[in-house]
Amino acid sequence: MLQHEQTPKCALLQHLFLYSTWPLMCVPEGRVYVNFKQHSSMADSMMSKAATMEIPINSNGDSRNLAEDDSLEQAAKIQWSLREKVGSPAGLRDLQQVMVSGPNLNETSIVSGGYGGTTEGIIPTSSIKGSNMHHASNNSSMSAEEATKGIAVEKFDIMKKWGLNTYKCTKQMISERFGRGSRTVDLELEAQIEVLRETKRKYESVLHLARALTNHFYSMVQTQHALGDTFADLSQKSPELRDEFGYNAETQKLLCKNGETLLGAINFFVSSINTLVNKTMEDTLMTIKMYENARLEFDAYRADLEELNMGPRDAVTMARIEAAQQQYQIHKDKYERLRNDVTIKLKFLEENKVKVMHKQLLLFHNAISAYFAGNQQQLEQTLKQFNIKLKPPGADKPSWLEEQ
Repeated sequence: MLQHEQTPKCALLQHLFLYSTWPLMCVPEGRVYVNFKQHSSMADSMMSKAATMEIPINSNGDSRNLAEDDSLEQAAKIQWSLREKVGSPAGLRDLQQVMVSGPNLNETSIVSGGYGGTTEGIIPTSSIKGSNMHHASNNSSMSAEEATKGIAVEKFDIMKKWGLNTYKCTKQMISERFGRGSRTVDLELEAQIEVLRETKRKYESVLHLARALTNHFYSMVQTQHALGDTFADLSQKSPELRDEFGYNAETQKLLCKNGETLLGAINFFVSSINTLVNKTMEDTLMTIKMYENARLEFDAYRADLEELNMGPRDAVTMARIEAAQQQYQIHKDKYERLRNDVTIKLKFLEENKVKVMHKQLLLFHNAISAYFAGNQQQLEQTLKQFNIKLKPPGADKPSWLEEQ
């Protein structure tokens, strides 16, 4: 068998062929252009011509007519002669290193120009990505900073307005307390507000007493229930007093049943009074408080405007007077609006109070009278008249599962 000695030129040609076809082993049949990374200025143009030659491949990645490709062999010879003249095998070592480690996909380049072009047209894509990301991060940081500044300015303006308004109102309140300032007074409305506050205090007293009555009466009903059970037990254990204990047991049970019916009526009375006092009246008093605050602000800006009108009339003062006039008009409109709201709510509250108390007082009277008269039928009829449904015994007691 004949053995052929492998020359350095053949070795370079094989390296060049393997590097050209190595990334394309699984590529479908077609024509591919491969671009190498150049290392020296003298070999750049010649190497790029050899590296970018058109290599026909089939589906298995094998070359078709590699022996007949004289241009590729000629390019390899020229490349080898250049290496001998330069005397630097760095390109070969780089080629072998790339073949061992594979191409670096992170160093993808965008090549501008034709075959054999210089590196002036190569733009690394990593620089484009980094530049875009840098600009995006700068834009996002700038927008976030602007938003933060806008929020800070807005909060500062709110605090400034609040501080100025608080100062003016405090000054007006102190002037009124010491009798130095004037205040706007609606005599008719002030009288109605005072009547409402007095009525609320009296209704709170009625509510407190009604709750105390409910608690005491509930204790009495529980005592009657226990006493009836004791009489019934003694009637079974004392044959000589069976009838006497039996009569008293039945009487206590009847009183306990009527007491539970009366408790239902009293609880409904207490619930209605509580709603009237702590919800309806309280809502009206909250509106009255807003009205009084608006009145104080209105008087404060009115006094400020009057003080400016009494001063000199230069350009700066006229601008301040105009601004004070605008604030005065705003608070005047607010004061008048709340005054109308208070007037309407007081009227509706009075009508609602009369209607609710008429019904609840009639219920309380009929239930108490029927209970102490011993008229069980009238007591039950009173509850039906006012649509009061009694809860069954033990309804308020939690279940066994809830206790666990």
